[in-house]
Amino acid sequence: MKVLIVRFSSIGDIVLTTPVIRCVREQIPGVELHYVTKKSFKSILENDTYIDKIHYLEDDLNDLIARLKLEKYDYVIDLHKNLRTLRLKLALGAKSYSFDKLNFKKWLLVNFKIQKMPPVHIVDRYMETVKALGVKNDQKGLHYFIPAGAQVDLSKFGFTESRFVVFAIGGQHATKKLPNHKIIDICSQQKFPVILIGGKEDESNGALVASGVVAQQVLNLCGRLNLNESASVLNQSEFVISHDTGMMHVAAALKKKVFAIWGNTVPEFGMYPYLTEHINIENKDIGCRPCSKIGFDQCPKKHFKCMNDLNISEIF
Repeated sequence: MKVLIVRFSSIGDIVLTTPVIRCVREQIPGVELHYVTKKSFKSILENDTYIDKIHYLEDDLNDLIARLKLEKYDYVIDLHKNLRTLRLKLALGAKSYSFDKLNFKKWLLVNFKIQKMPPVHIVDRYMETVKALGVKNDQKGLHYFIPAGAQVDLSKFGFTESRFVVFAIGGQHATKKLPNHKIIDICSQQKFPVILIGGKEDESNGALVASGVVAQQVLNLCGRLNLNESASVLNQSEFVISHDTGMMHVAAALKKKVFAIWGNTVPEFGMYPYLTEHINIENKDIGCRPCSKIGFDQCPKKHFKCMNDLNISEIF
């Protein structure tokens, strides 16, 4: 049997597909398993030993389809489900299964605060797509393979503490991220030193946070690590504090305890840390959450109470 799994983006969403990858590989004898994603997310999957071959979407979907036609798949598992994946499935002509994005129920929750979302994690919805192939959830959670060359020696950054907390301060949208003064408060109250991780876009915020914390040692590594190196630092930590972002799911894949901070999004969307110890920290005292299933550059209500009024005593 030859199977193609499709998920084009992004970091967290791809990591959330790893149980499907593993279960298909381990439960279908002799399966040849391929995966297609965007080239920019290559580092997430290129070390995954459960995958036989990875195909990359760059600029030309037609070119990708032409390459995939040569593979002659028996099944396509669509874990993205958009117009591009519809085109891809129609062109390949193989039997396909797609997961239910529940967009109407999300729309009801965002726009009318009517909660019809099932109490089911998105991973379990992903797993429904391979049920017809006789594949079941092994309940082992997410996985993430860190290559040997990405293992980070923190002493190279002048950091010698053996026990520390990681705070993933980034987020795809501003309304998913705590204001810096809140991050400073959290870092100041930690028992262990804190390492900040994030992308290049978080580098200046990380510097502001590190300079604002006087009660605890803080190392700002935002913009200084690639994804696999960031995962290595997560793996060495005591626990992880994270906004609703891809690093939250990487931490869950590494079986770390996660303090998940929620702003404009909510755990009810089904994308909270999966099968790892975690605490969801959110402001349930306001009626405007969720205001989006993704996020905004600024609070639509202008008050940003979901984060400004967030009780962070649990993290303390």
